[in-house]
Amino acid sequence: MFFVAGSIFAQDVLPTPTPARRRGWLGRLLHPFSPDSLPQYKDARLRGLTVDLQIAPQTIKLSEVRQLGIKLTLANISKQRPVTLDFPTNQRIEIYLMNSEGNILTKWSDNHAITEKAVTILINPQERIEYNESIATRDLTPNKVFIAEVFFPQYPELRARQKFLAVP
Repeated sequence: MFFVAGSIFAQDVLPTPTPARRRGWLGRLLHPFSPDSLPQYKDARLRGLTVDLQIAPQTIKLSEVRQLGIKLTLANISKQRPVTLDFPTNQRIEIYLMNSEGNILTKWSDNHAITEKAVTILINPQERIEYNESIATRDLTPNKVFIAEVFFPQYPELRARQKFLAVP
């Protein structure tokens, strides 16, 4: 469950932690079933959060698919403290489709209206938020590898990238 501007919502998501530092051998020996590691962010407020990105389908047939499905999961895998995220607008995430050189081809926010509406989200320990969005594939060319990058504009450290292939 998470708190959004006075309302409570529940969303079920499968967590996948992002890689970070490996634990030492003593920590693995004393706590064998605890998560391998927590991501280390410069912003201490974000500690305990993990970001997972899934793209559907992995190989895109441009003749059949006009929209690329993006699923971003933000999970609080800490056991002690909730994490509060503040957003000044109704935009939570930004999605970039980039070519293999890193040049931005498509921005998700270009096709969405963004309004000034401040919201605070509280993610309790062991809870997740899932964002399901889609982005147009019109700028993609066949037989090339592309990159989908998803991040939170308010919190640039929370980002995930994934490569995918576009075929005719």
